[in-house]
Amino acid sequence: MVIDALYVKYFQKSKIFLYPLLGIKRGTSVTPSETYVTWEDKQISSEDRKLICVYPNRTDQEYKIFESNVLLNHNRLVDFIKIDSDTSVFIFSFDDIPDDWDNFMNGKYSKISEKTKRKILDFFDKRSGNYAYVESYLYPEKHFETYAKLLNVASSLLIEVGELCNVPNLEKEKLMAKIADLENIEIIK
Repeated sequence: MVIDALYVKYFQKSKIFLYPLLGIKRGTSVTPSETYVTWEDKQISSEDRKLICVYPNRTDQEYKIFESNVLLNHNRLVDFIKIDSDTSVFIFSFDDIPDDWDNFMNGKYSKISEKTKRKILDFFDKRSGNYAYVESYLYPEKHFETYAKLLNVASSLLIEVGELCNVPNLEKEKLMAKIADLENIEIIK
């Protein structure tokens, strides 16, 4: 697919650049409703190198098997929290790739290691628009001319900036949910 327009709306950078690193196959019916890199209620900051995945609680067999076999047995999993009756949060550590994490947080996607870039791109269907955009963010040098035309600027300006995707917005990458005190919830009869 050829990039013929700019993607201007904000998108969760953690979902595009970090979630694929969990190695969970694309196309499964069990996907997080959202992903984050900070959580005020649990005092998790971006420096903690944690990916926070929010999943709606499901009771079907497919979800239960996926949760048990994939999520709860994942080698990156460091915490699992049921925040209320409808939602669970799985927290994954990225301490093993500190440089890639830091490049992600600083919006230096082109500086992410080649091995990590491959994992990210392998997650997306090569025929999809998402693949084309993500590939342009990871390998901007191949796309400076295209973006320069779309932005009506000199390619030298983009080369000077070096990146084609903005940094993660930490306000939008922050989970705002509070953990319910499930033991002390008053049951109304």
